[in-house]
Amino acid sequence: MTYLILSYIILFFYSLSIVLIFFYSLAQFNLLLNYLKSKKQVQKREKFDFKNASEIPFVTIQLPVFNEKYVIERLLQTISKLEYPQEKLQIQVLDDSIDDSVIETKQIIDSIAKNGIDIQHIRRENRVGFKAGALKEGLKTAKGEFIVIFDADFVPKTDWLLQTIPYFKDEKVGVVQTRWGHINRNFSLLTKIQAFALDAHFTLEQVGRNSKEHFINFNGTAGVWRKSCIIDAGNWESDTLTEDLDLSYRAQLKDWQFVYLEDIETPAELPVVLSAARSQQFRWNKGGAENFKKMSKRVIEAHNIKTKTKLHGLLHLLNSSMFLCIFAMAILSVPALYIKNEFPHLKILFNIVAFFVVTSIIFFICYWFTYKKINGGGISSFFRYIRMFFTFYTIAMGFSFQNTIAVLEGLIGKKSEFVRTPKFNIESLKEKWKENVYISHKISKNTIVEGLLVLYFLFGIYSGYMLNDFGLLPFHLMLLIGYGYVFVKSFKST
Repeated sequence: MTYLILSYIILFFYSLSIVLIFFYSLAQFNLLLNYLKSKKQVQKREKFDFKNASEIPFVTIQLPVFNEKYVIERLLQTISKLEYPQEKLQIQVLDDSIDDSVIETKQIIDSIAKNGIDIQHIRRENRVGFKAGALKEGLKTAKGEFIVIFDADFVPKTDWLLQTIPYFKDEKVGVVQTRWGHINRNFSLLTKIQAFALDAHFTLEQVGRNSKEHFINFNGTAGVWRKSCIIDAGNWESDTLTEDLDLSYRAQLKDWQFVYLEDIETPAELPVVLSAARSQQFRWNKGGAENFKKMSKRVIEAHNIKTKTKLHGLLHLLNSSMFLCIFAMAILSVPALYIKNEFPHLKILFNIVAFFVVTSIIFFICYWFTYKKINGGGISSFFRYIRMFFTFYTIAMGFSFQNTIAVLEGLIGKKSEFVRTPKFNIESLKEKWKENVYISHKISKNTIVEGLLVLYFLFGIYSGYMLNDFGLLPFHLMLLIGYGYVFVKSFKST
């Protein structure tokens, strides 16, 4: 009797996880429809006329940096070459560095300043609030009506300001965000997977939401804020690890409009070692969960937004929590095999797996349109996409344990330090990037569990063979490969 009750509990949570993932995929499909409809619409927005000097506003560029010796010169030289009237431009280097990069940074800034550019080296006595704290501190002396933010690994094109600032003529616009590009997309399998996932966010999700005036997020960099919008929304806060998502929702709840420019690409560098990708993924997913906890009630109770916008907003805030469902489904799938064999009368309940198959098909369709947008269509491109999709799908499952831990920590309110993602400057350093002093040589504590999960899903495959039930074989095989990849690469990246 006890075994039967336990079986029902396992099946309940197993089925619940599958159904929740399915409903999330339906929301993604809705975003795809929005995305496709947006391509047929002509977006007309009022813009500043930069031919008229009186319409060119004052802009402050903020560059939050922390120990960036490998990319600081590239960053500062790139920003100093942006096309914009010098008399209406201020650059703030918000430098929280604690290593010798501070010396080089100051030397480069002094050199740039000799050309008549208003560039300041702003240092703090401590890192209170981390990135959010640095941005807030810089805002105190920012002269610009508009605040541009670039992380250290971004390389905007020279006409970037001329392409983005004009959209602020509409006084309701609080943010203009551009699409991230990837200068090292094809460096390795790891960078290809990251680019694949980010491309989906920056095409399907951002356009799909923005085209229907649903909430989107400023992505922390490669975008512009109206200074008065930041102040009106309550300024930068550091109580979550994704301060950009937090401020974005607070601003939109106060009726500020966000403009997303899919066609303006801002190139950046992706993490090239697993430890760096791990820390970035952990921060994003934990921050997402923290923001769900912080903002979901405000979204639900808001009287100034539509019901559908509320629904998409909540699902947006729950993005990272889907890893919790994926991990639960994966872990419970192995005992589910034995339950199905032990209690034949429950076999009908296992038809729920069909929902996961449909979910996978939906994601396959959605990601194809984003892949095609970036890489082009055609038969050969489609076959490359099939290979890339299943590779991404498999390895994303391998990250589900560590991302589940991140989500749980965010939901229960466990605080952790803002861990910076090390930058490499791969293009210039070539093979010397391996000597990067910022690479973490510490094996993540999650790696041990991921090694055990490799054995667990190997046992799942063995169980399916012994029970003559191969329905979950593809799923368990993907989990085995996904966790195997993460486990092995965790050692190779040290």
